[in-house]
Amino acid sequence: MPQIAQIAATYASQIFWLLIVFGVILFGIGYGMFPKIRGTVELRDRKIADDLAAAEAARKAADATEETYRTRMDATRTEAQKAVQAAKAEAALDAEQRVKAADADLAREAEAADARIAAAQAEALSGIEDVAAEAAQEIVARISGAAVDRAAAAQAVKTALSAG
Repeated sequence: MPQIAQIAATYASQIFWLLIVFGVILFGIGYGMFPKIRGTVELRDRKIADDLAAAEAARKAADATEETYRTRMDATRTEAQKAVQAAKAEAALDAEQRVKAADADLAREAEAADARIAAAQAEALSGIEDVAAEAAQEIVARISGAAVDRAAAAQAVKTALSAG
């Protein structure tokens, strides 16, 4: 068969060209393109690693900033509480002083009122003594017909009022 005899010659040239193409591909891609691809991948990996390191540094800086913020907020909150307590104490002291002043004013007013009452009572008593002395003079004059002088009637009324 003539086809079988030609196989070796036909396939030999095809195998030769196949080896040439594979060699070109191997050298072209393997030694030409592959180092560039590997360099790009390494560059990308290095950029990712650098970005991750920068992100970690930024996270640590943010954590430190947050801790500083929390510390300042706690200190500010403590100062505010102290200020509120001081204001409350000052307000309580002020209110206590105002209450004491009002109590003193009320005590003075009560003393003045007691004095006015005592004066009014004394005036009323002296008025009662005068009226009682006059009434006693008239009663004695009507009942017994005797005249009692004013001083004796006043003395008798004072004695009766102090005994009662």
